[in-house]
Amino acid sequence: MKSSIALIGFMGTGKTAMGKALADRLGKEFVETDALIESLVGKSIPEIFKQDGEIAFRELEIEIIKRIAVKDNAVIACGGGIVLNKINVDRLAQKCIIINLKASPSVIAKRTSVDRNGRPLLAVTDRLAQIKELQKYRRPYYQRAADFEINTSRLRIETVVNKIIERLRDYAGHGKQKRA
Repeated sequence: MKSSIALIGFMGTGKTAMGKALADRLGKEFVETDALIESLVGKSIPEIFKQDGEIAFRELEIEIIKRIAVKDNAVIACGGGIVLNKINVDRLAQKCIIINLKASPSVIAKRTSVDRNGRPLLAVTDRLAQIKELQKYRRPYYQRAADFEINTSRLRIETVVNKIIERLRDYAGHGKQKRA
């Protein structure tokens, strides 16, 4: 029986906020991959992208997933691009129920506008177009990796957590079901 939960999805879908609340409700440890990467190398995500490049960052993601995918009883908030490397998904799938959190491009643009400097992939002139393009590219990766997905657009954290818990109960009884 899988005792951990991995939250995947595009940036700004609420993985960290929902993850903390979900871990609290379920009495599980909360782990965030981006925070672990920053702690490991002593640099912020934007600094890693600027100084070392995206490939180096993705290699750090692989290392962090290798370390945390073996955890029991945890809620893991994964970086938005974690699904781009199949080894990450395979490792997470061994002990985790994988939930894709999704949101509309306009909601993501609004949620990420506060943190413009902390989102290297959105450091462009037309952020909404970039979000749409990246989402379109990543959507099949998220869908393949996820046991099920939840749309977080315009929902309060508590509502999303309740939906996740409801879907986890359904999942425990019936197995993989994609939509919510």
